[in-house]
Parts: sequence; structure tokens; C-alpha cells
Amino acid sequence: MKNHNLVLAVDIGNTNIVVGVIRDDVPLFVERISTDPAKTDLEYAVTLKTILEIHSLSQTCFEGSIISSVVPPVTGTVKSALEKLSGKTPLVVGPGVKTGLNIRIENPAGLGSDLVVDAVAGLAEYPTPLLIIDMGTATTISAIDKNGAYLGGVIIPGAKVALDSLSAKASQLPNISFEAPKKAIGTNTVECMKSGAVLGNASLLDGMIDRMEEELGEPATVVATGGLAQFVVPHCRRKIIVDDLLLLKGLYIIYRKNTPPA
Repeated sequence: MKNHNLVLAVDIGNTNIVVGVIRDDVPLFVERISTDPAKTDLEYAVTLKTILEIHSLSQTCFEGSIISSVVPPVTGTVKSALEKLSGKTPLVVGPGVKTGLNIRIENPAGLGSDLVVDAVAGLAEYPTPLLIIDMGTATTISAIDKNGAYLGGVIIPGAKVALDSLSAKASQLPNISFEAPKKAIGTNTVECMKSGAVLGNASLLDGMIDRMEEELGEPATVVATGGLAQFVVPHCRRKIIVDDLLLLKGLYIIYRKNTPPA
């Protein structure tokens, strides 16, 4: 039986693809799979079908689907996979899609779709001015003023990317897991690296929030999302709300703006 309140949302990032299902504004689940440009549309379709089956859902029970992507070579493949899966063409966030976001940067069309989606969800759920942190392959911080305008932001090398690069470039530094140290002053190589990776990034966020608030001219609500936020944000000294479902909420809002309920 079809459920016209179910929407399948997919966000394609450089490292992971986030997959979720939303019913009436409420995300039912969120899963992550690896982004692989070598995969065919059939392989992605099988993976997506398996995710739905794990959550006891059929690929035919959706009203529709929506994609945001920062990996153009994979966008078309996943779009085709969703068409194979459901028989319907998904909405792809990009030029021509209504978002309702007032973008004030130099080239609004150049703003990444993931940042657009995060901002749309943030504005719907949190008071402005607003800073939105997204911790994935890159760490981004978006600034939204008290009137809801997207002013711009910051792009920082991702915490895990930086750690892996350090291990790859420095022959005496090992590959380590991304986890909190026992204390800030490490007494062995691994603990020193953990301190830098986790506490260093927490301090970076605290410092950037201070600087960005100064430019906004008033305190801001700060929200963090992305796969690494849960590891870093607890060590920040600033108050930061972690919202793992922010992106899915934004995709649902954009889907509804462009596809009124049947």
C-alpha cells in the first residue's frame, strides 16, 4: 500500500551518502553508505533497496524522492538508481528548484547544495542569527543574519581528512582512530595526535564562532551536523546544538516547496 506521506531523501557527499526517509516532517531513520563513483546505478539501487528492507519499507511506498549532491559524477547515477527503484524521477536540488533562501554571497548559484539544504532547515527550526556547522569531508560554517539572509561562511579542511593526511605525509605518525584523548597534553604520539584532532578542532570551532559573532554584531544560535560533529562538539566550550537530522529536514522542506502534497 502506498504512503503518500513518505519521502526518500538522499544527500551525496564526497565521503558518504546520507539516506533517510521522512514522514510528515519527521525523519524515520538516517543511514550512511560510502560514496563510490565506480558504482553503477543498479549497484546503488540494490544498496538503497536493502536499506529500505532493513527498515521494513518497500521501494514502491514513496510519494517521491529528493537528492542533494556535491559530487556531480555520482548525481546522475543515484538519480537513475532511484528511478529504477521507484519508477519516479527524483527532485534534484539545484538551479530552478525553489528553496526560499535569500542568498547574499557573490555567486549565489555557486553555493553548495548541502549548505543550501542545511540553511533551509536551520531557518525553519532555530532562531536567527544562526551559525551552521557541517562536519564532513570538509568542515563548513554558514552564517545567517537576524533577517534570515545567507551571508557566507567558512570552509576548513575536514577533521578526519586532516588527520589522515598527517599520517600519510609524516612517516613516523601512525594511522589512528578519530577519538577523544585522555587529556589535552598527550604523553605519547597517539594521544598527542588525538588531542590535536579532537580538541584542536573543538578549539577551532570555538574561535571561529567568536570571530563570526563579532562580524554579525550579536550572539548567534549555533547548530552542528555531519558525521564528525558528535565527536568534536562535546569538547567545545561554546554552546552548540547537535542536530544529526538537519540535512534530511531541509531536504523534506525543499521537496514540499516544489511538490505540494497529492
